[in-house]
Amino acid sequence: MTEHGLQCGFCTPGMMLTARWLLDNNPHPSDVEIREAISGNLCRCTGYENIVRAIRWAADHPRVAETEEVAAP
Repeated sequence: MTEHGLQCGFCTPGMMLTARWLLDNNPHPSDVEIREAISGNLCRCTGYENIVRAIRWAADHPRVAETEEVAAP
């Protein structure tokens, strides 16, 4: 939410699962690694910049991201 990584919702499930897998396997990915990881997901709204920023934010704030996951309905 902080970096506006969600747009229309078309790619959201795949991006969320891919981001979780990436951060589970590489807690501090570079932007290049993030872009490579999400390259198999088609986003029809953006140039992926907000999504990359959102994944970077989650990597930089793992405790906050875990709390938001638990608090979400």
